[in-house]
Formats: sequence, C-alpha cells, structure tokens
Amino acid sequence: MNTKKKDPGQTAIQLALSLILVLFIISFSVVFTLNIRPLYYFDIGHLNISETSGYSDSDIRANYDVLIDYNNIFGPDTLEFPTLAMSTEGRIHFEEVKDIFVAVEILCIATFILGLAGILWQHKKRDVHYLKYTSILTIAIPVVLGLIFSLNWEQSFVTFHHIFFNNDYWIFSPSTDPVITILPDTFFFHCAMMILGTVILGSVLCFVIYRLRSKRLKSVLPPQDSHQ
Repeated sequence: MNTKKKDPGQTAIQLALSLILVLFIISFSVVFTLNIRPLYYFDIGHLNISETSGYSDSDIRANYDVLIDYNNIFGPDTLEFPTLAMSTEGRIHFEEVKDIFVAVEILCIATFILGLAGILWQHKKRDVHYLKYTSILTIAIPVVLGLIFSLNWEQSFVTFHHIFFNNDYWIFSPSTDPVITILPDTFFFHCAMMILGTVILGSVLCFVIYRLRSKRLKSVLPPQDSHQ
C-alpha cells in the first residue's frame, strides 16, 4: 500500500499552476470568441440584423471587422467606422472596451508562458495533479455563470456593464451611435455561450489528459514513487 504523504509545498505549487491555467483558459476563451468572426456573420442572417438596422450586409460586416481589428492588442489606436457615425461618448466607451480586451489579451499571453513553464517543470516531477485541480476549478465557473445567465440574461448583461464601466456611455442612442443597431443583445448572449462552451471544453481536456497521464504514470512508476 502506498503511504507516501504529499509534500505541502508541491501541493501549493500544483494549486498555483492550476490557477494560472484557469486564468489562461478563461482569457483564451474570451480572445478566441472575440476573433471568431463567423459567429457574427452567422448572426447577421440569423438575427435579421440587416432588416432591423437598415444597413446592408456588406456595410455591417465592414463596420464589425473594423471594430474587431480595433479591439485587438496590435490593432489601430483610433476607431473609425467606415459608414457609421459615432458620438464622443461612444468613442470613449469603445476606448474603455479596448482597454479591457487588451488587458485580457495580455493576461492570455502571460498565463500561457507561465503555464507552459509550469507544465514543463511538473512534467519532470511526473506530477499531474494540477490538471485535476484545473479541471475542477474551471468547470465550476461556467456552471455558476451559466445558471446566472439562464435565469436573467438581460439583467446579467446590465450588471456586467455596471461592474466594468463607471459611466453610462454604453447605453447608446441609435441616432448618435448607430453601431448599436448592428450589435443586438442576442449576439452578446451567443458570445457569452461560446466563451462558456470553450471554458467547459478546456476543463474537459484537462480532465481527460489528467486521466491518461495518471494511468501512464501508474504503469511506469514504482508504487512508492506514484502520487496516485
């Protein structure tokens, strides 16, 4: 029987690494969803955006593409819509949105580098418990958020803006910021679902890899050396 106790220091390292990986999975899910333009292209027809906004499909795509380019870390410093007007308040809001996305993108890059270094280090130690911790922590987030979103998406959407913005510039008027007519709330709901779905996929992958690696380690390590 294996009676070897776990090293508290090693357990702490495993938990720290799992937190880094959780942050990577979440930030990657956001960046991934931001850049999946086919989701929006699908919603143009699915949500009848052309009919409700009064703009052609080509105009809608062109303005959306400029907005996505602007929100990327290496995107332009100034947002200029090809065919849509924009108020001063609208410009300030999009600048704040860009700051948030850039912060998430930096977090994604940083946690990827730290996570990769940690994984390589733990690989040498033949300890994969961080994957189990990551899977558990990651799956808890979409379960909680998914429940909240399903109860009241509109209120969740409003609450999100109150948390991240200290003004009401996000409440656009179609007359001064017609971009709001091509960005229906349902599209943001679809984005939220894609983010949650990607997070869940990350959790599942971590668990599957953990199980496979654990079985392999059990088969190659002497009983007294196994962490299982």
